[in-house]
Amino acid sequence: QVQVVESGGGLVQPGGSLRLSCAPSGIIFTLTDMGWYRQAQGKQRELVADITSGDTTNYADSVKGRFTISRNNANDTVYLQMNNLKPEDTAVYYCKVYTPTNLGWRTYWGPGTQVTVSP
Repeated sequence: QVQVVESGGGLVQPGGSLRLSCAPSGIIFTLTDMGWYRQAQGKQRELVADITSGDTTNYADSVKGRFTISRNNANDTVYLQMNNLKPEDTAVYYCKVYTPTNLGWRTYWGPGTQVTVSP
């Protein structure tokens, strides 16, 4: 079974930092592409950052220079380091997993973790 659970969300003041983690289970992590998406209240879900199995990264313009996505293949974990957080970053953040399985390539989503940036 594939399981995806995010952690690290919370309440932070503008300018603060948070680090989100996602350690999926039931996959071959080294062959897996990972991503972080977010959905703010009343908005569509949008890409924040992604990272391929080969460590190629991509960021939304709104977070470039502030957020860093990384992966640690030794512990099968992807991270999103979020610095200089702004109120506009408030959203539910979701971990996306794109991975080969015995059913072929599939996409899996975590349940999300809330990030709230407020004074």
